[in-house]
Amino acid sequence: MALSVSSQPRKPATVSRQDRVRAFTLKYALSCVAATVSETVTYPLDLTKTRLQVQGELYAKQHGPHRGMVDTALGIVREEGTLRLWQGVTPAIYRHIVYTGCRMAFYEVLRDDILGKKPDGSFPVWKAIVGGLTAGGLAQFFASPTDLIKVQLQMEGRRRLEGKKPRVKSPLHAFKKIVRNSGYRGLWKGWAPNVKRAALVNMGDLTTYDSAKHFILRNTQLKDNYMTHFLASCCSGLVAATLSTPADVIKTRIMNSHLDGYKGVTYTSSLDCLLKTVKSEGFLALYKGWLPTWSRMAPWSLIFWLSYEEIRKISGVASF
Repeated sequence: MALSVSSQPRKPATVSRQDRVRAFTLKYALSCVAATVSETVTYPLDLTKTRLQVQGELYAKQHGPHRGMVDTALGIVREEGTLRLWQGVTPAIYRHIVYTGCRMAFYEVLRDDILGKKPDGSFPVWKAIVGGLTAGGLAQFFASPTDLIKVQLQMEGRRRLEGKKPRVKSPLHAFKKIVRNSGYRGLWKGWAPNVKRAALVNMGDLTTYDSAKHFILRNTQLKDNYMTHFLASCCSGLVAATLSTPADVIKTRIMNSHLDGYKGVTYTSSLDCLLKTVKSEGFLALYKGWLPTWSRMAPWSLIFWLSYEEIRKISGVASF
């Protein structure tokens, strides 16, 4: 006796809301772990980049000649001590717990559930750009207070050498001081250039990594392994650094200005900072710190993506 088979197509399995939340939370946590490792290893380059970016402002010109990346790093070690290369690393890690967790999770939601992949699993570049810009901007807006605190802590060693009174002593002290002087809204000082920078970074990082990885998989014999991840992360670090450095310079200068008796250049907006910087120092001043930015983003991106992909694999989560 023949068994009858229904001609009705099977309905695709639905994913419950609880499963979606669980997947989102797991990916968020895994990205935070990978980001913490990358941030800790490469943080001295971030500190060096920040010191370089405020060179050229009026108050900085009064304190000796300008230095390059290597001289700046060696100067910090010689004048302040080796451990000062990690000054501000705590709020930097806090930032990535918010920022990287959000940007990675938001991007995957946008890619997989909202913008949508093609039936063959590919993701058009224009959609990747929209996803990277949106995920990066939203994530940085939420993380902006931690970035503000980090920048202020990074500049304290230089202030002490200049004989100035310290502005902040710890992340908690910086948080309380900002709230006391400017209210909670003060925690978002410089958020506009910060969000613009993050959007550009993620357009370069997430978009480039995602597109480069799948391009390599489609057009070469390489498999979805560490070599493919390595090549894609090298591309993403270079593009992200080039796109983001001007916005990063503006963000850093705005965040470093304005506190307690600041005697240097003050800015009324991102555009004002841009115009004053170009007028007094030239267009290339917008790329101050590009080398340490790229030098940091390259290993940061490499360490992050390799560790993130491996952690996902160990945890039973599909490759990014």
